[in-house]
Amino acid sequence: MVKIKYLLIGVLIVILGILAAVIFFPNKEKRVKKQFNLLSEWVSRSPDENTFTLLQKMKNIGNLFDEHCELKAPSQSLSGSYTREEISAYAGSARSYFSQLDLKFYDLHVVFPENEVAKVNLTARLTGKSTAGEQVDETRELECVLRKIENKWLFGEIEIVEVLKK
Repeated sequence: MVKIKYLLIGVLIVILGILAAVIFFPNKEKRVKKQFNLLSEWVSRSPDENTFTLLQKMKNIGNLFDEHCELKAPSQSLSGSYTREEISAYAGSARSYFSQLDLKFYDLHVVFPENEVAKVNLTARLTGKSTAGEQVDETRELECVLRKIENKWLFGEIEIVEVLKK
């Protein structure tokens, strides 16, 4: 009877250990997806957002990017290499044109072509209301490359994929 009791306690400890490992040490894919959740949260803006929150979100957005991030867009005027400071400044400037803004990511497909590199294909949807009252609803297909630098997954490349139109 005592052996069964110790055996059950041992099995319970092993199960709890496995659960703790899964919860507290997420796999690479979950860590990459978390970066998209953070980007979505920090780009989004609510009508009652104060200046302090706006500045904090601008700073946080820059922390998600590598020192130099390559943007490839169909419009040549947007394409180029940007520093995280430039990204923060442009994001803050763009956010100031909106009273409400929401960025969501869908259908994330993550692959790891190399150990410290993640390639993510996804759909991004940006909705909101400009300060002039105009509604915005844009959807784009993106291909992103994130690199693991100092134990953080950072955006290194973002490409807007052209989708065929009818």
